[in-house]
Parts: sequence; structure tokens; C-alpha cells
Amino acid sequence: MPLNPPEFLLPADPSVRRVSSFDELVTTPFRDGVNALCWPRTLEGDFAEVLAAVGAGQGITTLEEEDLMALKLSAAGEAAVRVLLRDLRLLRGHGLEPVLDCVDGYLRDEDPGPVPTDVHSFHADSATAEADTYLCTYSGAASEGLLGHEAVRKVDLSEIRAALLKLHGGEDDESFSDFLKENCFDLHYAPLPGARPYGFGLGNLWRIAVQHPGATVPPCIHRAPETPPGAPLRLLLIS
Repeated sequence: MPLNPPEFLLPADPSVRRVSSFDELVTTPFRDGVNALCWPRTLEGDFAEVLAAVGAGQGITTLEEEDLMALKLSAAGEAAVRVLLRDLRLLRGHGLEPVLDCVDGYLRDEDPGPVPTDVHSFHADSATAEADTYLCTYSGAASEGLLGHEAVRKVDLSEIRAALLKLHGGEDDESFSDFLKENCFDLHYAPLPGARPYGFGLGNLWRIAVQHPGATVPPCIHRAPETPPGAPLRLLLIS
């Protein structure tokens, strides 16, 4: 059961670049505005069968290698497990710490206020040192991206900024900037009119830029897709 037929297309934008191998994915530098690298792949295997065999409950269930190898599966399910183990080991061999999650919904902000900060909001990842994010969706709804020129930080929208200032109870000064950073409000974005979010697709391995000191390109804006009750579970690798 292959994923991603050849017609899968990346957005026609210079910030997103296609690569053809794992080595190219991990060694290509982010520069000249490129902040997202995609290794498009057609994968063999039944990943939905893996999810069904896991029988995960609500929320996020992290799958370990021993969990995968203990599953009783058809030949197609076993092929999917081999792909998952290979990807985990590839990333670990590069010094990363990938996690394989079965996702049946994410926690939402109980009181989101002016800027919801859960993973369903378009956002950028951040780190205190140089880092990248790796993502691959094997089953279920794929992650989504938003081109930087089609987005605006929510904290720069006048109505939202005014609401945040009221919440802060202070002036628009350094302490307000600190308040925005401490609560991650400055990492969340709104699509501009006419924006066209793009899907990361199934089976593709992505490396996306993170906001960190010394970064040479803007971070890649992305989000987890909305998954209404009853939607298929997601099988997601993230590092």
C-alpha cells in the first residue's frame, strides 16, 4: 500500500526545497531564505494497520521500538514497521532523538485568550541553541505549512496586540516583549488574506527551520491539522 503517488507537489516557493536523500536532508544548510526541506517518498506498507494493532486511546501514545516489533501484523503491516524502525534509526544515527506518536487529539487551550498557543495554531518552533525540527506523518491527516510572506505574527495585529497589552497590564515596552516571549505569543501567526496553507503530505520526511539565536533564515510556520472527533488517528514522527 504505497503512500504519496508521484503527483505530490511542493509549494512553488523558494523557501521550500526538495531534496532526494536522507544525507541531503540533514546536510543542506538553511540559507538564502530556504527554511523548509522536504524529502518526498513513496513508502510501502499499511500504516493504518499498525495504528489499529496498537489500539491507542485518547491523547498521545508514544510507540517504542519494542512495541512495534511485538505487533502481530500482515505482510503489509510488517512492511510499515520496517519503514518506521528505519526512520527512527536513521535519525538517531544522526544524533537526534526522534519520537513516534500515535495521536488521537491534542490538548487545547482551556482559556485561549487573544492568542491560542496550542499546536493547531500556525506557529514557529523555538530553541535556545541551534536546532531543527524533523517531521513525518505516516497515517491520518498530515501537518500543514504556511509560507512566511503569507503570514503575520498575531502579536502584530492591532486588535490582538491591544488585548495582550490589557492582559499584561503595562506599557508596550521591554517588559511587554518579555511577556510575549514567556507565553510564546510571539511564535503564533495568522494567515494573510488569500494565503494558501500547504500540506506536508504522507510519508515525506521534512526538516524545518526553528527560531533560535543566530538563525540565518526565518522559522518555518506550521501546525498540526484539525482532527475532529472520529477522525482517523495520526501516526507522526517528530524530532
